[in-house]
Amino acid sequence: MSENVKRQYLESYLAMIHNSVGTEMFRNFYVRIDDGPLTDVIGNGENACAFYVTSVLIAFGKLKSVHATVSNTVKELEESGWVLVDEDDIVPGDVIVWAGRDDDNVSQHVGFYIGENSAISTSSSQQKVFKHDIHFGQLQRKIIAVYRMRDW
Repeated sequence: MSENVKRQYLESYLAMIHNSVGTEMFRNFYVRIDDGPLTDVIGNGENACAFYVTSVLIAFGKLKSVHATVSNTVKELEESGWVLVDEDDIVPGDVIVWAGRDDDNVSQHVGFYIGENSAISTSSSQQKVFKHDIHFGQLQRKIIAVYRMRDW
């Protein structure tokens, strides 16, 4: 590659997030424990948020492993140099973690902030990536963490 050409990773990352809306490619993540049956741990897209977010971040070298849970995603974000930022300072490309429905940690959710009070994550009912209000409209899900990668 020419010395004058500079890769624009942040802009490419943001474009990938925007372009992922509508895809169903993050619906399945299989595991097998010992000699047991093959199991889709994200339920055909019903619980695909961590798989989606980690897959995008791996494509840009910002994480090392794909994950099927929000807790493991957060753990690796923190280990990989992502820093917590205040919700009031959120910028496009930040990773958002929402509280579980009824504040249970089991159904925490993760996605990307894209600006203008909007986010992109996966929909358990639609089983695909979708764009939505930062607080999921009437659901008013609470943001519990915002992570940012400072080194793009």
